[in-house]
Amino acid sequence: MQPEQGMVLEFSLEGSDFDGAGEASSKIKRVLQQIGVRTDIVRRIAIAAYEGEMNVIIHALRGTMRAHIFPDRTEIILEDAGPGIADIDLAMQEGYSTAPDYVREMGFGAGMGLPNMARCADEFTIQSQVGIGTVIRMTIRH
Repeated sequence: MQPEQGMVLEFSLEGSDFDGAGEASSKIKRVLQQIGVRTDIVRRIAIAAYEGEMNVIIHALRGTMRAHIFPDRTEIILEDAGPGIADIDLAMQEGYSTAPDYVREMGFGAGMGLPNMARCADEFTIQSQVGIGTVIRMTIRH
């Protein structure tokens, strides 16, 4: 049996790199548009990827985002080295944020990232260890 074919895009993310914020999710969006994924699906994937990318930039020291693009779905995996999330249930509440004031002054960190990711994804899991980091997996079906 052949392994499932797909395309993988991988991006390194650096904490506090606000100048590069959104570049990875924009590249994912462009690839999806080029291969003909439906516009409404591209939008959901782009939002989920952007929110995840921003969470790494805001909260972590560094991380990676991988987009596995298959004919029927896109899987996004975010892994970071950061503070971790002490209370995932609390972090999933709209409006809850641990972003510092300087990040909020830039217009980020409103506490909608995780809820938006979960809302855009057909499947969403989050694993986190305080002091180590967080892994988020999202699947959006095409």
